[in-house]
Amino acid sequence: MKIYRHGDTYIAPKGSFFDGNVRIDGNFITPPETHIWGNLIVEGNLDLGPLSTVGGRVESRSVVIGHDAKIKGSVVVQENATVCDNARLHSIEAGGDITLRPGVVVGDVSSSETIYVYGKIKSERLVGRAVKVYGI
Repeated sequence: MKIYRHGDTYIAPKGSFFDGNVRIDGNFITPPETHIWGNLIVEGNLDLGPLSTVGGRVESRSVVIGHDAKIKGSVVVQENATVCDNARLHSIEAGGDITLRPGVVVGDVSSSETIYVYGKIKSERLVGRAVKVYGI
């Protein structure tokens, strides 16, 4: 699969799928419905498009996970994480803030900073310096 490069940012084309593990030495932007069957390791920031899937774990500096995305493994980020509406994750761990939008289904959520919850979500456990819930 061809990936386009612009500086230190890599962009996957529409309709991309990757059979196996993916490692990116920079930032990575994926369009909607990108499918990665293995682990995804990104040295920079990750923008995972809506309706995308990752079959393994995700590691990056920071992450934005699009709506209705599915990640079967754990998500580990050094900085901030945003999980958009109706995304499904095994677990998430961040060194910074975590934002969870309505409809998110996630196992354990662990943050060194604040966890922001907007609307109704399903999770097993929320652990952070502070947990702020808006709009229930």
